[in-house]
Amino acid sequence: MYGESLPVEAAVEYRRWDANRSKLAAYLKCGGRRWPFGEQASVLYLGAGSGTTVSHISDVCARGLITAVEVSSRSFRNLLTLAERRANLVPVLGDASKPQTYAGRVGSVDVVYQDVAQRDQESIFLKNLGMLRSGGTGFLIVKARSADVTAPPTRVFAAAKEALMSSGFSVMDVRSLAPFQTDHAAVVVTKP
Repeated sequence: MYGESLPVEAAVEYRRWDANRSKLAAYLKCGGRRWPFGEQASVLYLGAGSGTTVSHISDVCARGLITAVEVSSRSFRNLLTLAERRANLVPVLGDASKPQTYAGRVGSVDVVYQDVAQRDQESIFLKNLGMLRSGGTGFLIVKARSADVTAPPTRVFAAAKEALMSSGFSVMDVRSLAPFQTDHAAVVVTKP
């Protein structure tokens, strides 16, 4: 996908997952243990970019379905090329802040994963959590400098946690992604 190493052991190919390029890999490297990405999981991925992390999720959820939403037409071209080689990946050129434009194609999902660089990250996430099934898991990657360039990142992370809790979601983990992703954190929730 991006020039990562592909070692083969006992006729099985493995891909290196770089924590400096993927916030989900950084979450794992920083001790995160919430892992709802099963082989048959359905995933709504918001802010898919060119598809680096999406490609890894596609590998893991080999019999599931990943709907990848990206607003940038330039990044979407790369995502579309990736989807041509992966039957379980559905790319959507759309704005994550307007889930009504793609919700009809998505339905109910096991996981909502959001990695967008916008000021109103929590509200975008909450709008999309309507597609998360009961008991499902949501990953909000909070980019502190996108939310508020002047506030200390820990305050931005705490505010995101509070917003999700006050909306009725159970916060299972809040984890800084440093040193791999500076001023970023993962907030993991479950839907009652």
